[in-house]
Amino acid sequence: MKAKDMVMVGACSAVLFLSQIAFAFLPNIELVSVMVIAFSLVLEKKTLYIIYVFALCEGIYYGFGVWWIMYLYVWTILYLLARLFRKQDSRLFWAALSGGFGLMFGGLCAVPYFFISGIGGGMAYWVGGIPFDLLHGAGNFVTALVVLPPLKWVLKELVKEA
Repeated sequence: MKAKDMVMVGACSAVLFLSQIAFAFLPNIELVSVMVIAFSLVLEKKTLYIIYVFALCEGIYYGFGVWWIMYLYVWTILYLLARLFRKQDSRLFWAALSGGFGLMFGGLCAVPYFFISGIGGGMAYWVGGIPFDLLHGAGNFVTALVVLPPLKWVLKELVKEA
């Protein structure tokens, strides 16, 4: 990896991490999802490095627990979805994808609990988080609708300059 790519990965990881901390006081309202989508569309495979550096920073800051395992695959799933639909130009499509991801977030995060606590424990974790998933989905939808187009433009300009 070139030095400029490492700087881009480090800077984007830091922005993800700091945005997560900055919005931590709001229940499931975050910018990480829209940024992962934008990074996936513009920076392509470098996004995987960004995701894993971000996850490592989260683990160091908050401590490594079961929740941390989720960060390793949940954000990768969003990356894969964004890459799969990368040819889509519709602002509404990306808002819907981001909103749907927010709605599914709790279910995706419940996966380790199905293994650790059985079906009952996994279902309890998932169902208990549904009110937060509804907020997450709505927040992601609005955020992607408003923030994704200018964020993609800024990233494209930065890549062009690098």
